[in-house]
Amino acid sequence: MSTMDTTDAPQLIEHINKSLNFTPYDTRWVPCSARLVVMGITPKAKGIIQVYEMNRGELSLVSESLKPEGIKCGTFGASSIEERHLACGDYKGKVAIYDLSRQDVPIFDVQGHNGIINSIDGIGGQTTGYGAPELVTGGRDGCVRVWDPRVSQPVVSLEPDEGQSVRDCWTVAFGNSYNDDERVVAAGYDNGDIKLFDLRTNTLRYETNVKNGVTGIEFDRKDIEMNKFAITTLESKFRVYDARTQHPTEGFAHLSEKAHKSTVWLAKALPQNRDIFMTGGGNGGFNLYKYHYPVSRTKQAKDQKPMGVPGSVELLNSRVISTQPIISFDWSADYEGLCCMACLDQTMRVYIVTKLKNF
Repeated sequence: MSTMDTTDAPQLIEHINKSLNFTPYDTRWVPCSARLVVMGITPKAKGIIQVYEMNRGELSLVSESLKPEGIKCGTFGASSIEERHLACGDYKGKVAIYDLSRQDVPIFDVQGHNGIINSIDGIGGQTTGYGAPELVTGGRDGCVRVWDPRVSQPVVSLEPDEGQSVRDCWTVAFGNSYNDDERVVAAGYDNGDIKLFDLRTNTLRYETNVKNGVTGIEFDRKDIEMNKFAITTLESKFRVYDARTQHPTEGFAHLSEKAHKSTVWLAKALPQNRDIFMTGGGNGGFNLYKYHYPVSRTKQAKDQKPMGVPGSVELLNSRVISTQPIISFDWSADYEGLCCMACLDQTMRVYIVTKLKNF
């Protein structure tokens, strides 16, 4: 990994620092707006959804809604930009979709898992996506389930085999949705397993083990042919896999990096430039990286079949902002460099990252 002269580097500027009276677990920009949503759990173990609007350097509370159970994760990915419905997963395994203009009654509500839903992702709702709107959830029960918001039963349910030990699914993500048929789901587990499920063929496309619990998984783009994806883990490591070439036995080529000197909780690709991504760490810091492709992305393996060649990453800038982990991060798709994040010190922050067009 290379580093650069920070005088030319992107600057990480704190715009807003907002204290909260609950533990936040997820933050999301409301598409095509200056509003953002923060979700979490109150001291009385109730769920809470707050909507804020940016207003002259301040965050103004637009609405607040309490729920029966703590909320662990949320996404706008399966909703159209006109509707902007928020899909959530809670501590009791419920999957619910809310209209932010009236949050008292969910417009979709099913018992999705036995126990907490750790992760949720959505696809197909935005104008750039292909295929039907779908949600994917991963839970403590070891199951990964794909949902069509129009029906109450899962479209696909990937469950541990009978008699097999149940591994906690910590993270899920959609990818490879470049036409109306293709789509994959990636899932990461507490024992270090990574599994890639092909939803078109209904088969396990790839699996490996990274030896540490997988805290986050992210494709650089969901709506293109698989290009690369990032994996973050315990023990201060992350990996970036080149997903264009899959060898029959070696799988995908990858690079591995150490970061944050603690758990790396997440990696999020910049919507306007898929080769720039941010990682959030258990040390309360976040690092901005640029991925560099190799001269040639394929080479001949010993069996004369093509296999991938990993690239390298360059640390553009880093900053420690808290003593507690950064567990949620979201780039704005509308304004390059604008981002929001949540820390376990019960704060939500809005940052501006400058000079990104230079990279």
